[in-house]
Amino acid sequence: MSENLSQEQIEKLLKEESESVEPLFNQEITDLIGEVGNISMSQAATTLSSILNRRVTITTPRVKYVEFNEILSDLVTPKVSSVVGFKEGLEGSNLLLLNVEDAIIIADLMIGGDGHPDNTEFTELELSAVGEAMNQMIGSASTSMATMIGKKVDILPPEVNLWKDEESVSYTGIALDTVVSKVSFDLSVEGVIESEIMQIYTREMVEEISELMMKDTAEVLEGREVVAEKVIEKPAPKKENTRKIVIQQPEFEDLDVKKVETNVDNLDLLMDVPLDFSVVLGNSRKSIKEILSIGVGSVVELDKLTDEPLEVYVNGKLIAHGEVVVINENFGIRVTSILSQKQRINNLH
Repeated sequence: MSENLSQEQIEKLLKEESESVEPLFNQEITDLIGEVGNISMSQAATTLSSILNRRVTITTPRVKYVEFNEILSDLVTPKVSSVVGFKEGLEGSNLLLLNVEDAIIIADLMIGGDGHPDNTEFTELELSAVGEAMNQMIGSASTSMATMIGKKVDILPPEVNLWKDEESVSYTGIALDTVVSKVSFDLSVEGVIESEIMQIYTREMVEEISELMMKDTAEVLEGREVVAEKVIEKPAPKKENTRKIVIQQPEFEDLDVKKVETNVDNLDLLMDVPLDFSVVLGNSRKSIKEILSIGVGSVVELDKLTDEPLEVYVNGKLIAHGEVVVINENFGIRVTSILSQKQRINNLH
């Protein structure tokens, strides 16, 4: 008997293997979890797009039930793992895995690069950048999920680690023999990344999410009274009234136009109200890479020339211009011009 298998036999074995793990839930809940993952990760992709200033897209989610150890055994190391736990609203945590090459590209884009870094080493700088990206992505995904389930969802700061090889792969949040729901997406960052990202849901998390989204009874907010519904009875028909009704034109007294006097002294009521008074010397826009390179003795160039007037703000509104003066070894500002009412209104836009 030949040990070689035909293509048909191989496909049959693969199909049997994929069906070996019985689904945890029916198709309705499976579709529901897929939709939750789709909406939340779409929001996360939008957040990542704003961080990287690149178009980020994800595909329709693929939901599959597998044992957790199968996910870990199929990993091709090295990987960057990001664990974000739920502090409030849901039980469990989010595990996101990225290829090291993709993580380095994300970090490069975040510090102002073009997405084609010369450095291929994953350092603490890349680790911090990826942690911040994951924090914002999962934060926006959690906000979207909170809207869907009608419950506040809060997360803990992400824990980012580098899994260099198979021996360093470690995650104790889920038992290895636990059957989980794996929701996977194809992730694309315009021109630089074509990868896969996945969400892992435990049985308890799936049950909690589906219960919150499928319940029929509305939740009564704390401190709010429940108003009983009034039953409005149909009034009995009235007998026809043949009595004449006399309608008179209403009469009004003439109004005397009097000048309203304004008490200027009322302004005294506002005299002790504190206002924020600030002077702007200038502005400068820097990338994260440039900010990190700033040290003692560094010079930050502003967008104003030395002879340009400074801007004076009250509560964040531009009201005047001035120039720097020195008074008894202290800096001060001499107001040189005050904006007119029309100029202040134009500055509001």
